[in-house]
Amino acid sequence: MGHPVVHFEIGCKDRAKTEQFFGDLFGWKIGGAPVIDTGSPNGIPGHIVSLGHEPHHYTMFYVEVEDVQAYLDKATALGGKMVVPPVKIPTGTFAWFSDPEGNTIGLIQRH
Repeated sequence: MGHPVVHFEIGCKDRAKTEQFFGDLFGWKIGGAPVIDTGSPNGIPGHIVSLGHEPHHYTMFYVEVEDVQAYLDKATALGGKMVVPPVKIPTGTFAWFSDPEGNTIGLIQRH
């Protein structure tokens, strides 16, 4: 199985202002969760999120894997660090790790 980039998110302090900015800039339709519809059949879905704590400003992409914990372990063995341990969400499980340069990447395992 390949490991495609399947989701992105944009972190912010003011979600309404950030949604307005990207909607106006790219014409993205931002809905419920708030999920972003980029208007392209080849694009990947994303959302804008305000965590209410650090990090406030970030962009993230998620790579789909079969086992989040196994890939966190592999990333750590290769010199990366766990940033957020596995978290169950309605669509599966996600986690964040940083690579040896400090870039944060998300992992997602779908149900």
